[in-house]
Amino acid sequence: MHQTQIAFASLAPPLVVSYGMGVNSTALLIELERRGIRPDLILFADTGSEKKGTYAYRPVIDAWLERVGFPAIEVVRYAAKNFKNYPPYRSLEENLLTNATLPSLAFGFKSCSLKWKVAPQDAFVRSWRPALDCWAAGGRVRKAIGYDAGPADIRRRNHAGSLEDDDYAYWYPLIEWGLDREACLAIIVQAGLPVPPKSACYFCPATKPAELHEAPLEELRRIVVIEARARPRLRSVEGLWRKAVVGSRGGTERPGSMTQYIRERALLPAEEIGAIVAGTPTHLLMKDEVDSWQRWLGNLCEGAAASGCVCRG
Repeated sequence: MHQTQIAFASLAPPLVVSYGMGVNSTALLIELERRGIRPDLILFADTGSEKKGTYAYRPVIDAWLERVGFPAIEVVRYAAKNFKNYPPYRSLEENLLTNATLPSLAFGFKSCSLKWKVAPQDAFVRSWRPALDCWAAGGRVRKAIGYDAGPADIRRRNHAGSLEDDDYAYWYPLIEWGLDREACLAIIVQAGLPVPPKSACYFCPATKPAELHEAPLEELRRIVVIEARARPRLRSVEGLWRKAVVGSRGGTERPGSMTQYIRERALLPAEEIGAIVAGTPTHLLMKDEVDSWQRWLGNLCEGAAASGCVCRG
């Protein structure tokens, strides 16, 4: 072995934390600090479409990281280079609107997570000097994932275990330490920090109905836009929730469309939903039809809100 490689091999592999800014990953950081384990890199992959509460939590965790002497969060983003449809997109939300589709989870796949979460983190690490040195010495970067010790996350971890590769040694500290979701919540409270909201895109198909009742009106309006734009091309699914869920007594417990649920539960006025659907183009756009999704969304939702006269925040 080369002398430089021997020197590198004697060092501990760098520790990277994949931080989602939710309950589990926040508890993971706190517990690492409590156990005297300092990460070398903390990565947050921003889809550009996280919930408002997630972005609001950033200053809270930034202050805590500085206080305990942990590295600052490195925010990474997926940047598309080739576009087959218009306009170009810079977030997962815009990706869906440009291609008039739904996130892959709505069709039973997980490619949006790989594209917008995993890939940009891996791309950053591939140019990060400690990782390059580790790999040059024949080692593997240690990557901490915040799956907890509850049954659901253990199943996810067992599935993810097949992703082990030559570059990364995946580590699941919360499972190793026997910390489930309730324990994670307690860790955050004991550290004197507010509990962060569930980490996910605001339109995630894994959203529970109760979460829509707590969502800001702006997010509800945008959900209606996403489903309206994709609807003409949907064949195997009804909307973001895929298929209706039938209750034990035979009634519909939850429709397959979030828009339908928003309408049925009057989370937005019917007039406002109708205005949004009517104002949403369903065809694939030509080059200059929409110059900016954010400007277009702002105008559409503002006009629709005026028609519905909603006072909730």
